[in-house]
Amino acid sequence: MFHKLNEAEKRYEEIELALQDPETASNPTEFTKAMKEYKSLTPIIEKYREYKKNESDMQGAKMLMEEETGELYDIALEEYKECKEKIEIIEEELKILLIPKDPNDDKNVVVEIRAGAGGEEAALFASVLYRMYSMYADSNGFKTELTGVNETGLGGFKEVTFLISGEGAYSRFKFESGVHRVQRVPETETQGRIHTSTATVAVLPEAEDVEVELNMSDVTVETCKSSGAGGQHVNKTESAIRLIHKPTGIVVECQDERSQFKNKDKAFKILRAKLYDIKEREMNEKIASERKSQVGTGDRSERIRTYNYPQGRVTDHRIGFTIYSLEAFLNGDIGEMLDKLATADAAEKLKGNQ
Repeated sequence: MFHKLNEAEKRYEEIELALQDPETASNPTEFTKAMKEYKSLTPIIEKYREYKKNESDMQGAKMLMEEETGELYDIALEEYKECKEKIEIIEEELKILLIPKDPNDDKNVVVEIRAGAGGEEAALFASVLYRMYSMYADSNGFKTELTGVNETGLGGFKEVTFLISGEGAYSRFKFESGVHRVQRVPETETQGRIHTSTATVAVLPEAEDVEVELNMSDVTVETCKSSGAGGQHVNKTESAIRLIHKPTGIVVECQDERSQFKNKDKAFKILRAKLYDIKEREMNEKIASERKSQVGTGDRSERIRTYNYPQGRVTDHRIGFTIYSLEAFLNGDIGEMLDKLATADAAEKLKGNQ
């Protein structure tokens, strides 16, 4: 571990010098790349330097203990113990900081929610999940942009796609992929019986142009009239965009914006994210045994969470964690759950590194 830390500190100092070099500053691409690496290394190096300071102080206290008696010895002993305790804590923190960072963590995300088993009730639950994520995003400084929605007569969503942008968006939302199950009495149920319905969530990191080779001759671009809510305007203009990626059969539709150009831009973002996701999943199959030991970022066929209305609780089955404040959770107070999932994932990765 300390060999890695020494190498990281050397690299950190190299980048510091590079950032002060006018040649680097005059090259936006190189400067941005260096600044990103510098920023990622900063918490590790700050913690390592804190470790070295406490180790130095501990050694100084030990030398004083060997030379002194009485009150000075007691002071030195106390300092020695304090430094030793701090070092043990910092060592554990450094182990976690050295876990390889997911390269997608800082990216924006594309989120798709689809109604699963349960008919209209599943569609209503999909709309509840969309509201939950939107409220969490809004209260935590993320920007949400709706790109497409297929509504039902009762206000549910057969499917909804939206973008969440902001620093660290993927790191916060990546564990939400999977099957979400709801247990409640539907509004349409006259007998008061509890029904079980599901919705599937997919969270995809937004891909940069350089990360996905997209041959425009492989893409069919169609324009069409928007459907659903939106007034007379959406019925009169062909502002909606449909992309068909011929090699994979992926179809992306975007109709939220009145501008055809904006819809096209968003649609290509979603298409690139889907193609990047395929690329990532193919790569991850090679390390499937490792993924089985982690919380993971979502096998979409896996039931990951249950929302139980009668008992007012939400349970994540991957980590066995339950929150007994369902109403607040559905109003966007999901931060504690996301923190628990991230911690569990880090702990599993730490085991794998040992």
